[in-house]
Amino acid sequence: MDEFMEAALAEARKGYAEGGIPIGSVLVHQGKVIGRGHNKRVQEGSVILHGEMSALENAGRQPVSVYRECVLYTTLSPCPMCSGTILLYGIPRVVIGENETFMGEEELLRSRGVDVTVVDNPECRALMQEFIAQKPELWNEDIGV
Repeated sequence: MDEFMEAALAEARKGYAEGGIPIGSVLVHQGKVIGRGHNKRVQEGSVILHGEMSALENAGRQPVSVYRECVLYTTLSPCPMCSGTILLYGIPRVVIGENETFMGEEELLRSRGVDVTVVDNPECRALMQEFIAQKPELWNEDIGV
């Protein structure tokens, strides 16, 4: 597994260990992680801190030129909110751990020129499947069902 997807997966595991939703993400600029995060909706009572949003928040305020050179790694296909943020800041590439447990807005991203790669990582998928089986109500809340 690529080191950046491994870092995103480590974030997902951290969130799960905290009692949250196991989705992690890292923002990479020029081969270096500048932001990392995991879904903190449960831990912080937040309506917006999905894994991708947490990683972007932890990267701090960046010039648009930096975002336009970044790659966002995420363990799960990004939802409409996170995809909108990717588009807003012009992040050109997204690497997704898996999209079997949830299919986000990959086609929207592609239609707007974002290079989307799904690596179909079995560890990312197994972690989400375990979580969904254990806490289906929490999962449905997270995806707005």
